[in-house]
Amino acid sequence: MNSFNLEIITPIKSMVLKEVSYLRCPGLDGAFGLMPKHQEGIFALKVGEIKVTVNGEEDFYSTGGGFAEILDNNIKILVESVESSSEIDSERAQNAIDRANNRRTEKNSKHDEIRIENSLMRALNRIKVSRR
Repeated sequence: MNSFNLEIITPIKSMVLKEVSYLRCPGLDGAFGLMPKHQEGIFALKVGEIKVTVNGEEDFYSTGGGFAEILDNNIKILVESVESSSEIDSERAQNAIDRANNRRTEKNSKHDEIRIENSLMRALNRIKVSRR
């Protein structure tokens, strides 16, 4: 078998992709690739880009972090959010970048730094993936 099934699950939607030949995920220690018959396991994911290859065609998705489970040549990705490169609203992502940068420079900002940095990281990732 030269392929595997992939299911991407978020709190609001689910996608099933069949005959996937390659998957690249943003792991906590860097990106990692998965091919058919990969060792079973559970991996933590961070905000980043997911690359999926089906029938030689590559698709890219922006994700908000979560987990990947590999079990019996099936992979489930449970993430906070996922958007294909074609679904991303670049203008909205740029507005989020601008908003986060403004909040960083405000002297009396009520927003904590970690929340601002996470927002900025997600928006920058969405812009990157939208250009695929």
